[in-house]
Amino acid sequence: MTKQTFIKGALILLVAGVLNRILGFVPRIALPRIIGAEGVGLYQLVYPFLIVMLTVITGGIPLAVAKWIAEAESKGDARRVKQIFRAAMALSVLLALGLTVVFALLIPWISTNLMTDSRVYRTLQVTTPLLLIIGIGSVYRGYFQGKQNMIPTAVSQTVETIIRIIGSLLFASWLLPYGIEWGAAGAMLGVVAGEIAALAILLWNYKDKNNGAQDKSAQHQQAANEAEAGGVTAPPSKTAPSPRKLLKRQPILRRLIGLSVPVTASKLIGSFSYLFESILTARALAAAGLLAAEATALYGALQGMIIPILLLPTALTYSLAVSLVPNLSEAAAKGDRSTIHKRLHQSMRLSLVTGAPFVVVMGLFAEPICLLLYDHADIAPMLKWMAPIGLFIYLQAPLQAALQALDKPGTALMNTLIGAIVKLVLIVELASRPELGIYGALIAINVNIALVTLLHGFSVMRAVGFRMKMLDFIKVGTAMIIMGAASLWIMNQHLLPASWHNLLVASLLGGLLYIGLMIKMGIVNKDDVTRIPVLGKWLRPRKL
Repeated sequence: MTKQTFIKGALILLVAGVLNRILGFVPRIALPRIIGAEGVGLYQLVYPFLIVMLTVITGGIPLAVAKWIAEAESKGDARRVKQIFRAAMALSVLLALGLTVVFALLIPWISTNLMTDSRVYRTLQVTTPLLLIIGIGSVYRGYFQGKQNMIPTAVSQTVETIIRIIGSLLFASWLLPYGIEWGAAGAMLGVVAGEIAALAILLWNYKDKNNGAQDKSAQHQQAANEAEAGGVTAPPSKTAPSPRKLLKRQPILRRLIGLSVPVTASKLIGSFSYLFESILTARALAAAGLLAAEATALYGALQGMIIPILLLPTALTYSLAVSLVPNLSEAAAKGDRSTIHKRLHQSMRLSLVTGAPFVVVMGLFAEPICLLLYDHADIAPMLKWMAPIGLFIYLQAPLQAALQALDKPGTALMNTLIGAIVKLVLIVELASRPELGIYGALIAINVNIALVTLLHGFSVMRAVGFRMKMLDFIKVGTAMIIMGAASLWIMNQHLLPASWHNLLVASLLGGLLYIGLMIKMGIVNKDDVTRIPVLGKWLRPRKL
């Protein structure tokens, strides 16, 4: 099985992530035009409930699998790898089946009692198969990530995105004549189709890789048998630990649960926070004087249109976080503190550098972006309010992954809990004010993101003594100001007749200026570029 370095693995996931985010904007742009902001609101209102259920199944198990398999791989213990995978799969399937039954029974009560809009009923029904499908797929992803082979995860994500886009748009269009609630359910049905396709890709990769491994194992066994028949004692296998050592080991399932429960608990806080956010925001907006349909449309615009734009650069931070866990786990198992600091600095620096220009573009050109993507310029102020907090979002994922990899999931749990409590209190207090409305919810979300990121940063500092270089922040901030001024000047020249043409030119030229400044200031160097697959080999000096 192919094992990639930290940078190469992150870049493989990055390419897939960027492609998926770009493709993902197709339904983001098309769905509001098919089912409207109100239909998107119904679609988005279902996600918090789905995420809570999925977090129980996938919150900590895949991460524990990736971390533990990476440790077993570093010791050459192939038998342990199989035991971990089988235990994790059994646990995930049992949890998924149990929660599917419970969720299916509670759908009528959820749609009529918890939600302010009972039309979510059909969409909730469609989500039930996702629990088992995603639960199984997450264990396979954890297995491949623990092996530090990011290709199956990247391919499955890309296939899932393509099938989801096609399915969501087709099913939404076909079912819309039966009512807007059926249109939203059709969009969710496309998600189910995408996850089925992704699981098929992961199963094929697992079967293919294990068939190859079995062939090699059979060859080794045959050689050992021939040696024994000839009176020669075969050397002991490096991957087969002694029975005595196996007896001393902690039971697989117990340790798996011990590793996954704190991470699951931490993610559950975030998931329940998201769930209560959707419920409390709708109720607070109703208290501010809005009708249920208006509140649903505003929440749909926030969660289905604005936040996806803000999360576009997280394709990189996600890839860095996924690659960071097995790398830091392996380094921590060896006590290699210098590698821990090196990987943390790489991931934080790349997150900061790549996220900064997006923040500039979103903050300055919110109105043309929203007009171009959604034909709704009236939602642009929400993007302006959220753009500055983007940097905290992009830095948060690597920090949280570091805490989990360094056996500090309890710390991440407490940080997330504090942020969630503050956010929910602020939503109730601010969003219910008629003069603020949805912007009260925006303030609460922004405070939560900044607070959790800062708490994670302080926790990582205490754990391993890691500190970001303040000079890097100053340099990136200076480059952002210069890029912003240049981009705004170009946009105001109106060089081309169409507004979106000017937006594209201003963003591209501003981005090129930003990259040049990063290279000039030494934030991005040639060594970083030479690590990029394919492109890097052309930039490396050739040996004579």
